[in-house]
Amino acid sequence: MMLFGGSQPNPEWWGMDRLMLIRLIVASVVAIGFLIAMRSPKLVPTGAQNVAESMLDFVRVQIAEEILGKELGRKFLAIIASIFFATIFLNLTSIVPFLNISTNARIGMPLVMALVAYITYCWVGISKYGFFGFIKSSIVLPGVPLPVHFLLVPIEFVSTFILRPFTLTVRLLANMLAGHIMLVLFFSATQFFVVTKGGLWSLAGVGGIVAGIGFTFFELLVIGLQAYIFALLTAVYIDQSYHADSH
Repeated sequence: MMLFGGSQPNPEWWGMDRLMLIRLIVASVVAIGFLIAMRSPKLVPTGAQNVAESMLDFVRVQIAEEILGKELGRKFLAIIASIFFATIFLNLTSIVPFLNISTNARIGMPLVMALVAYITYCWVGISKYGFFGFIKSSIVLPGVPLPVHFLLVPIEFVSTFILRPFTLTVRLLANMLAGHIMLVLFFSATQFFVVTKGGLWSLAGVGGIVAGIGFTFFELLVIGLQAYIFALLTAVYIDQSYHADSH
């Protein structure tokens, strides 16, 4: 029963719960969808291929190449696109009937994607500058008087290497959790006033469902915006890592 009815971990050995099941379903649907759309690509795309290529082109042109340029943008497109599509499609489950929650409203998936972005950021910088060269380029600001470095270096180190994955994680988690809570409140109020109380209280229930529907459309905006921001920041961090010596 916990498999379909709750978000707490299943005590069985395989540890499957409802949110993990949603993640697996979404990952399978997205992967199969892209495989079907691109199974026999044509020079002039139509139908599903056109939709898939338009989505990929948005990430490639508006995020990857916009921030990193054509060469680096194409090199890191797979990571940036994976983060973008994982974020947006997992977010969309928050407004899908009978699912009603984004799995990004629990810390696991946002943390995994933040760590992927962070490890890529570190790997790019270390590959180019070496470990100590990358650390120095990232936290030591050129042209600053020596005494000021004692204040700035710890601040830069904490903000760059400790807070960065934390802020990526919490930004997505907090937005999707807040949206889920608001939708639950609106639609629960509708059920309470219409079904439980009845009578004149049903008028308040009408207000609740109107507010819920309106907030659902707002949630759609947040869903797309959070995916865009997460992918954009991933590209920005990679660019900062690649040009760490020029800040």
